[in-house]
Amino acid sequence: MKKLCIEGGKNLNGNVTISGSKNAALPILFMTILTEEKINISNVPNLKDIDIALQLLIYLGAKITYNKTLSIDTSFINVFSAPYHLITKIRASIWILAPLLARFRQAKIFLPGGCQIGSRPIDLHLNGLIKLGATINLKDNCINAFVKGRMKGKYILMEKISVGATITIMSAATLAEGLTIIDNAAREPEIIDIAKFLNTLGANIIGAGSNKILIKGVLKLTGGNHKVIPDRIETGTFLVAAAASKGFITCNKTEPKHLNSVLIKLTEAGANIKTGKDWIKLDMRNKRPRALNICTSPYPGFPTDMQAQFALLNTIATGIGIITETIFENRFIYTSELINMGAKIKIKNNSIICNGIPTLFSSNVFCPDLRASATLVLAGCIAIGITVVNQTYHLFRGYESFPNKLNQLGANIKII
Repeated sequence: MKKLCIEGGKNLNGNVTISGSKNAALPILFMTILTEEKINISNVPNLKDIDIALQLLIYLGAKITYNKTLSIDTSFINVFSAPYHLITKIRASIWILAPLLARFRQAKIFLPGGCQIGSRPIDLHLNGLIKLGATINLKDNCINAFVKGRMKGKYILMEKISVGATITIMSAATLAEGLTIIDNAAREPEIIDIAKFLNTLGANIIGAGSNKILIKGVLKLTGGNHKVIPDRIETGTFLVAAAASKGFITCNKTEPKHLNSVLIKLTEAGANIKTGKDWIKLDMRNKRPRALNICTSPYPGFPTDMQAQFALLNTIATGIGIITETIFENRFIYTSELINMGAKIKIKNNSIICNGIPTLFSSNVFCPDLRASATLVLAGCIAIGITVVNQTYHLFRGYESFPNKLNQLGANIKII
């Protein structure tokens, strides 16, 4: 497993190009199963999770070529179950279930893997499919599902807002008979992008981005072209990188409108921010950030995937900041690593209280999950001394060329 050796005490300045959204690209890749015609997808990030998703599609029988754009032909799929060694590596593998059911009336997958950041039950996914007419049996960590004929559209009230389950139900309902209404749906930009992709193929989806999505089922989908939206979490991570290091950065090829809650908090921390059509500039030169109080919540609220990065910002800020996590109950594991670097952090129920200090100090740290990995790398960039970051597997699952991009901003990171 790769380690990162990071020389600290750096100001991060310059320009960075933001990659395509991991959280939009992954479900879109699996939704190519819904059609027999060729699909071209651009702006797909080069990530370990994406590689595993493509391996899964190839295992099922898809033909995939890449020349700046991914071309995917799923007309040759003749396998309806996925192997354990692939399906258990990524949480996103749950999204293979609905497209297989919708097109082939059958599917068998093992329970998915991913980051260990708390309970992430799939009951909302399965209950949605059952309401649409699927029969599902769970045994020995394996999901066996089938449906007789087409699924039937239904009114589905989500008992809890879930991005993943909204995607699963939307995917299945695309080829269902009649109208499906998803009430209390997730509103993330990735949901809008997925709906746009499906509509390009001939689906009939309206309301994506609101709390009520209407899907009128169609008999079949066609081929088409789609460009994945920019990754808002990668954008936010680089903005925090500059803010925490008293730097100046321009994030290019991004979408400022997707980051309103993050930009509000960065401005509150003292950053000078300017935005354009597809860029964001942040200037924090010669400023120490002010501590922030933050509470995560579903979009358009503050994203849980930016919680760890802002905790880092609070550790070196002036004052005391409190961050409350409402999405996942086990997302503070990384704080012990920051404490080893000198941070003054206390955990109280589902909140962390950070008492800001002027600087962090190098340490030997271990990455428990994806966003914590990026946070600990950034901590190494600003700490005094040489930090070694271990267990970086998660980092390369979710951030494209992260060490290289940081090095272009003035970091000194070596991959061991």
